[in-house]
Amino acid sequence: MANLSSGFDEMGSFSFTDFPEDVQLCILSFLSPSDVVNFSCTSKRVVSLCRNDRKLWFTMCDRRWGSKTQIKNWGKGNLTYRLLYRTLLQWENLLGFWRRSGSSSVSSPPLVFFEWGSDFLAGFRVSPSSNGTYDVVKSPFLWLGLSSEGKAMGFIDPKGCSDFAGKFSDLGESDFSDCDLVPIDLSFMGKNHFVIEENQTFVYPNSPEQRKKGFRRSSSFANLAAATDVNEVASGSPGSLPDQLMSEIYQHFANRTSPGGDRASRRQRRRERERLGKKKWEPEHFVKIVNCSPTPFRPLQGLWKGISDDMSMDFYLVVYDDIGGISCRRVRDSSERFSSNAPVFWTSNTTFLETPFSLEEELLYDCRIHVRPLPANDIEELVPSVENKKISRILCVNSSYDLVLPDLAGSIPNPRNVEGRIWQYNNGTFGFGFLRDNFIIDLKHIARNGLILDTVE
Repeated sequence: MANLSSGFDEMGSFSFTDFPEDVQLCILSFLSPSDVVNFSCTSKRVVSLCRNDRKLWFTMCDRRWGSKTQIKNWGKGNLTYRLLYRTLLQWENLLGFWRRSGSSSVSSPPLVFFEWGSDFLAGFRVSPSSNGTYDVVKSPFLWLGLSSEGKAMGFIDPKGCSDFAGKFSDLGESDFSDCDLVPIDLSFMGKNHFVIEENQTFVYPNSPEQRKKGFRRSSSFANLAAATDVNEVASGSPGSLPDQLMSEIYQHFANRTSPGGDRASRRQRRRERERLGKKKWEPEHFVKIVNCSPTPFRPLQGLWKGISDDMSMDFYLVVYDDIGGISCRRVRDSSERFSSNAPVFWTSNTTFLETPFSLEEELLYDCRIHVRPLPANDIEELVPSVENKKISRILCVNSSYDLVLPDLAGSIPNPRNVEGRIWQYNNGTFGFGFLRDNFIIDLKHIARNGLILDTVE
């Protein structure tokens, strides 16, 4: 390697191998795996270091994820760190917010948030509370982890109440086959889209099926061919077939020779096919919310929460489009009517009104009330309180009528019914309202610095 700087000329030339090993590991940990491979070809003296799993690849894992998860706990510490690095690098893309794409016939949430656990990656349902406050309900939805053999495992928590943390490494020693978790496969379709499908071939380690080495709790005759292998004989005397298999053979020939046996056998096989083909979870697609936080150039961008005039809380997604417009939609279950089609507000003109504001604009703001959470000491009080906020800028917006029902928008006698304002405050948040209403919905951040705010389990 070249000299570190010209200032070392009188001291002699320094190469990478002259540094202590811990310094070398620290430097290499900033490289990508492909860079490490390329660098290992430069010298025979660094090949062994680049191939050292417990030193280099552990250092790479620890530098990147050591502050977020317990690297040594994954797979009960039996994994190679090269495998762990490759897996965590892929799963890292799941961190953040995702929204479900399309309708759902099961309890799939419209909004999911992923974060690291001690030895797992967890996805949580995120939904507004119904207590008239800014609280956010966060409940388990999906778990991803690695077994001690290095096998990736994923589970859906349909009821959102399982505490599966720290149990992935114990799957090889415990039986979780009676739990409510649904085994799944998670597949990426690009970086910003994944699909969840039920894994119907998954067999829980140490479960009865696993102990029978492939035998299913089924009387189907289809298992006969696979079970006759000498390595899959689970019980009986040497050279004999297992009792369960003998029972299946007897049942098969009994159905063939007894009156009505063919019909009974067909009914039995049909029931088995229906039972085996019944899915607990239909495939679900999720799309990543890439820009979920505001930026200096896009101050309204991201996920927000706000309390409406009926004292219910909604999630709002504000997006800047490619032609310079801004649109806002509610993030709700798509089964709800008009939940995912009509934007809450939209504008193609992103030019803010700066101070000083006109007297008319000040009057439009001052005559409105701010929708606020219900007072904790008087739940019966339904009148939102008035709060004066310092306004930094104002943006004119349109309601959804001119997007969803353009003919209706042109036929409305009073254009003020579809016109609104966004009032941006000095603290970076904002509120919006329409001229036809007398209130302002103030929006707050759902998350900050990768953590969801105001959560209730």
